[in-house]
Amino acid sequence: MDRMEPTILLVEDDPDDEALILRELRRSNVANPVFVVRDGAEALELLHATGGDAGKDTVLPQLVLLDLELPKIDGLEVLRRLRADPRTSTVPVVILTSSDDEHDRIQGLALGAHHYVRKPLGFIALAAAVRHLGLYWHVLNPPRRQHADFDYSSSSSSESRSAASTST
Repeated sequence: MDRMEPTILLVEDDPDDEALILRELRRSNVANPVFVVRDGAEALELLHATGGDAGKDTVLPQLVLLDLELPKIDGLEVLRRLRADPRTSTVPVVILTSSDDEHDRIQGLALGAHHYVRKPLGFIALAAAVRHLGLYWHVLNPPRRQHADFDYSSSSSSESRSAASTST
């Protein structure tokens, strides 16, 4: 991850949701890099510099968008491990999930998630929810001028994953 620019880590296993989330963040003028990982184990490896990244300095994202229903390690366990590690305990986490289980919401917030956003069923409702996340991001990180002309049309989620795996 870029050491100078605030980044967002998206932990999402559904390619359709990933594409929609990335598109709506761009539509909300979020110009910061978004790194995408597909499962909980990959997220923890990236955040804790383990696995292939062992021994490298970890550059933490400014925001983690975390799905709960993930392969390998579920989102609540990812959140639990982030909060247990002093290096990642203060990284803002927004749970962005399709789970409508009230226990998941309560547990996620109790574990230290900053917000819990239920992915609405349906394209239009999910797009609106992600646009609100874009607004949240702008409140935390006002856009800088040099991002005004950034061309997202050549950016893809596979490039984001590649950047995440080679930059850390």
